[in-house]
Amino acid sequence: MGNCCATPGSDTKSKDAKPKTRNNPFYSEAYTTTNRSGAGFKLSVLKDPTGHDITLMYDLGREVGRGEFGITYLCTDINTGEKYACKSISKKKLRTAVDIEDVRREVEIMKHMPKHPNIVSLKDAFEDDDAVHIVMELCEGGELFDRIVARGHYTERAAAAVMKTILEVVQVCHKNGVMHRDLKPENFLFANKKETSPLKAIDFGLSVFFRPGEGFNEIVGSPYYMAPEVLRRNYGPEVDIWSAGVILYILLCGVPPFWAETEQGVAQAIIRSVIDFKRDPWPRVSDTAKDLVRKMLEPDPKKRLSAAEVLEHPWIQNAKKAPNVSLGETVKARLKQFSVMNKLKKRALRVIAEHLSVEEVAGIKEAFEMMDSNKTGKINLEQLKHGLHKLGQQQMADADLQILMEAADVDGDGTLNYGEFVAVSVHLKKMANDEHLHKAFSFFDQNQSNYIEIEELRQALNDEEDTSSEEVIAAIMQDVDTDKDGRISYEEFVAMMKAGTDWRKASRQYSRERFNSLSLKLMRDGSLQLEGET
Repeated sequence: MGNCCATPGSDTKSKDAKPKTRNNPFYSEAYTTTNRSGAGFKLSVLKDPTGHDITLMYDLGREVGRGEFGITYLCTDINTGEKYACKSISKKKLRTAVDIEDVRREVEIMKHMPKHPNIVSLKDAFEDDDAVHIVMELCEGGELFDRIVARGHYTERAAAAVMKTILEVVQVCHKNGVMHRDLKPENFLFANKKETSPLKAIDFGLSVFFRPGEGFNEIVGSPYYMAPEVLRRNYGPEVDIWSAGVILYILLCGVPPFWAETEQGVAQAIIRSVIDFKRDPWPRVSDTAKDLVRKMLEPDPKKRLSAAEVLEHPWIQNAKKAPNVSLGETVKARLKQFSVMNKLKKRALRVIAEHLSVEEVAGIKEAFEMMDSNKTGKINLEQLKHGLHKLGQQQMADADLQILMEAADVDGDGTLNYGEFVAVSVHLKKMANDEHLHKAFSFFDQNQSNYIEIEELRQALNDEEDTSSEEVIAAIMQDVDTDKDGRISYEEFVAMMKAGTDWRKASRQYSRERFNSLSLKLMRDGSLQLEGET
């Protein structure tokens, strides 16, 4: 599982969907074993873990990354001294059967994938009473955009080499019956700092197994990289080509092809699929490169190129002959902003994730049980409406509540099970208050001056690789400090966090609840309604 949280519910057509587990408020018996005392249950996630005690084989070192579900550590093989990355996923964070299935599937997919120079390899997977530990190849060479920005000269030829690698990864995935579903720049890291270092795909947390012709309906991924058919909730592996096409567009000009001031606007831009080749530096980009972008961002998945066809395209085939003329400082500057803002936002989101308390989850469970008066494990619209009123939730119009319920009702039975109710609760909580944003802001505002000052920003980001340089700090202040007083107010911080559709801040990993929130604005009865259209 990546940093992305699972929406309760699953692909109704996917072979991974398990209706029985979807209806269970917590963990189905498929994932639990009775302990020896018989007094309770222990959660069991992995099918075939390497072992129970990771410390017998590995020393866990410093933290190198953190997401909503787990922490990644540098780890060392005790016998060989070899360095690896270990992603430790707390079982307390796995709140539904779907969360558990996602972790299990991530490990199974990594085991299933063949050895490939551009795919991070799985070494071991341990499970103890508290966590799942996934030991994998260590990538210390930094993110894709950071490497590009660090180079003095960025060209179309360099972009072609990167795209060839990404499509080779997609081809291997598809040949092995795996749909990635979350291709984006930060899911590709360089193995080491050397100029010749291979680029590697690192995260299969949203990937699924698929069969030819199988349809999926779960909205997952990151907003700027989502294919139109994902928004329509009927898609297959062609979505990976679209996402790679978005990456290609960004590599060539520094901004995503589809963006707007609101999430709904982004979705509308994706559906319309109008590609802009007028802005700088497109007039200098070769026609063959633009032809490939068009064919990868073809809105009809049946007409979109396959991975094999992309790799056969003249621009990829002749990658070493692609123009070696610089795409210009504008592109590098855009890519740098993209990368820097992503790091700041990730740090803030990490703080928010750390403050999602057990008490909050318990509160949601308590609310569900209160509304489920007849103890069926499901609540209908009337029970939801009455229960929200009883809890003092701000009143919503009946039509809005109906749309919200329909969007969350993944299995389409007209009621909400516990998992579906969690999605509604998270959405309503986000609308109701900014409690988590206050906590994140306070993390940065160490001296409680009600401002984030440059030194505080520097200290907060000092554990981020290459992020605490003065140039980067200055770039962050330039973008976030809108009134130019040399510090970041709470209002400016909130604007940065909520304006997720600014292209510079677009690459953060959204939770699936967030996407279903987007979906509920756009979708009803399986169709997409665009603003101003009927």
